[in-house]
Parts: sequence; C-alpha cells; structure tokens
Amino acid sequence: MGANELELPGDALASLAGSVGRVLGGDSSGAGLRIALACSRFNGGVTWRLLAGALELLEEAGVDRSDVAVAWVPGAFELPLVALRLATGPTPVDAVACLGAVIRGETGHYDLVAGECAAGVQRVQLDTGVPVAFGVLTTETLDQALARSESGEGNKGREAARTAIEMCRLLRAV
Repeated sequence: MGANELELPGDALASLAGSVGRVLGGDSSGAGLRIALACSRFNGGVTWRLLAGALELLEEAGVDRSDVAVAWVPGAFELPLVALRLATGPTPVDAVACLGAVIRGETGHYDLVAGECAAGVQRVQLDTGVPVAFGVLTTETLDQALARSESGEGNKGREAARTAIEMCRLLRAV
C-alpha cells in the first residue's frame, strides 16, 4: 500500500454531503481561536523547528498572533502538566498543541518519557474537554526527528497546530 492510498481524498468530506444528514470535521479556520503551544526545551533544536512550523500554520489559518501563547517546559515529561494549566487556568485557551522530541538512546528512559508524555496529554484532553494535540516526535534517531521537523507540509508542528484547530472546531460543532 502506497502513501497515496493512505490519504483521505481531498473531496471525500464534501462528497458525503448528499449521503448523510451532517458531515462534521475538516474545518481548519483558526480565526477567533486562542491556541497555546507547549514546548519542550530538551532536544530544543528540534522543538524550535516544530514551533516554527506550528506558528506558520496558525498564521495561515487566521489565528491572531495575540491569541497564541507559547510555554516552555524542561522536557517532554512536563508537557501534560503545563497543557492542563493552559487548558484550565485563569485565561484558558481553546486548544493546546504539545511540541517536543523524544529520541531513543541507550537506556529505557525513552520508553518511560514517551509513553508517559502521550498518556498525560491524552488524559488532559479527556479530563478537560479541551483539545490537546500530540506534536511530540518519538523517533529512533536524530535524523528521523530532523526529517519530521523540516520546514514545509511535512513538519509535525504544523500537523499538531492543524489538529488543534480542527478538533476545536469539531467539538464546537458536535
């Protein structure tokens, strides 16, 4: 199976319009949304590239710069806690995207950090109802992390920002 066979056709959602009562999802307009980006300083060079991609996408989607907050934490393990505070604090946001990189090393540290980070991010969104996108790379090598954080459409920071917006819009429509 090739990559093209895995992608949803561009007109798929629109083609459902006559077949079902409502089609929910796919709204990528960020206008009026407050979005937070929680970023890990550990492997910060990769995170910085993910952040650049996320900020680029948010601007393209119409999110006002003043409605974007960026919070830096020491490492990926701390991302869920700051995501929780961003979602529920005194000035809550509409969605959070967590950005970082956990790269496999010579110890079991990778498995613990990556797994607990993912579980924590999931718990935050389920407990709060605020979308929290998982833009934390979990790679075997630095080269893989660098490839997934290159500028352009393949940047996983862009993908996380897009996911945050789409999930926010979808939850409002449901």
